[in-house]
Amino acid sequence: MIYITRREHFNAAHRMYRDEWSAEQNAEVFGKCANPNWHGHNYNLFVTVKGEITHATGYLIDLKDLKKIINEYVIEKLDHKNINLDVEFMKGKMASTELLCIEIFNQLKAPVEAHEGVFLHSVKLAETENNSAEYFGE
Repeated sequence: MIYITRREHFNAAHRMYRDEWSAEQNAEVFGKCANPNWHGHNYNLFVTVKGEITHATGYLIDLKDLKKIINEYVIEKLDHKNINLDVEFMKGKMASTELLCIEIFNQLKAPVEAHEGVFLHSVKLAETENNSAEYFGE
């Protein structure tokens, strides 16, 4: 079994807050991330797929195809958007990196696995060079 990872990049804004909490409680729990004027990140997304190499091509999947899937199902929906307001698959969910990572995995699973013998292994989402989340579909 081989594992292949594709890195993509997007910029997006979000705010961490709960409507039912006071401004003080949101600030206490989420700190600067509760800023009512939003804040943004330059996200790096790592999508890892796995499977057996097709010996005729030497590929698991053509990376141009993987790039197209990631762009269509994730990047176009997130890049230069407000995660809380503009991203349909995040409606009603906290816009944390952890939950965003899980939802990106959910967006990619079916289109990636529509390629015979290719399986989505993991999605890793880095919101800063020091902070990231990784999800394996568990």
